[in-house]
Parts: sequence; structure tokens; C-alpha cells
Amino acid sequence: MNGLVSPEACAALAASYDVEDAFRSRIVMARHGFGRGEYKYFAYPLPPVVSALRVAMYPPLAGIANHWNEAMGIDVRYPSTLAEYLDRCHRAGQTKPTPLVLRYAEGDYNCLHQDVYGEHLFPIQATVLLAVPGRDFTGGEFVLTEQRPRMQSRAEVVPLDQGDGVIFPVRHRPVRGSRGSYRVTMRHGVSRLRSGHRHTLGIIFHDAR
Repeated sequence: MNGLVSPEACAALAASYDVEDAFRSRIVMARHGFGRGEYKYFAYPLPPVVSALRVAMYPPLAGIANHWNEAMGIDVRYPSTLAEYLDRCHRAGQTKPTPLVLRYAEGDYNCLHQDVYGEHLFPIQATVLLAVPGRDFTGGEFVLTEQRPRMQSRAEVVPLDQGDGVIFPVRHRPVRGSRGSYRVTMRHGVSRLRSGHRHTLGIIFHDAR
């Protein structure tokens, strides 16, 4: 998704990383074996641009998520609005907001992982690049891997410019085969930064316990 966030909004979100009151927690990746670098989860209320993106992106993605679950034989279905879905999360004790900003410096990277925070999991999420490749940083490519049954994993690098977004599976996605649809396991990460600093916005639709 090209130009999802304006350059001015990208710069403001990146600068907000140093505003402690905007966030509920900070994670240093090396302490947990997640890689190198750090990230912070926003507190409620979310910044207007983040809230607006989350609300606007959810309905069409819910339709896709319902189609995926039907194809994979999963009974869970998602309501048509984010407010209804978050109410489901909150009633199950998942009340902590999950949108986040990630910050990487030279040599930092993010290991392949899945963003799972509790019983209720929305199967699609998004990332928006806030920095300018080639100017603010080099390296630091967004990477997706797909583990297919009885096959080697396949990796894909997704090129992004400032403000561009990528939508991708949290855990699984269906793939149609000769005998119908089957489930593949997805993971995502960021390759090592060779220079500079890189900020990204992560938009996750389920809240955390």
C-alpha cells in the first residue's frame, strides 16, 4: 500500500518515540532473544493517525479474515467493526493496546516471529515504514517467511518507501492446493541494518492480555 501515511505524519510518529507518556511499555529485544533494537507499545488513547488507520483498515480485513478461516476450517468469525472486535478482546481480559513503534540502529535486526498476545487473535496485521530508505538507513529489509507442509520455507523481501504499508498474516494463511485449501505458517522480521536509524509503525488489531 503506497503512501498510506504522509511524510509529515511519519516524522511525527517517529519523533513521538521519545515521548514517554504516549506509550505503556518499552521492550529491548536483546533481553528477550528477539533480536536487537527496541520497540514501545502505545497507551490508550492512541495517536489520532494510528487510531484512524486501525479503524479504517479493520472492516475490509475482517472480510478477508473470515474467508481465510472458512477456507482453513476455523470456526472463529470476526465482526464488521473494530469496536465490536475489541469489545470481544476486552471481555476476555485482553485490554492492552498493541499498536507500536519500533526503532532500529546500525546492526539491529528483528528475528522471525509471530505477534500473538492472547486467546483472541486477529489473523492479519500491518506495518508502515516511517523512515526514508537510503537517506535515514540502509539494510533493514522487511522479511516474510512461509513454511509449507513437507517443504522448505520460502522467504520474501518486501520493499517499502516512507509511508508505505504492508499487510500480512499474523500466524497462518490458506493456500489452495490440488486437494483444496491447506494452512501455511507465516513469520515476519527485519534484516540487519547496515547503517542509520529505522522507525516503523506496527498495527495489530487484537489487544493483549
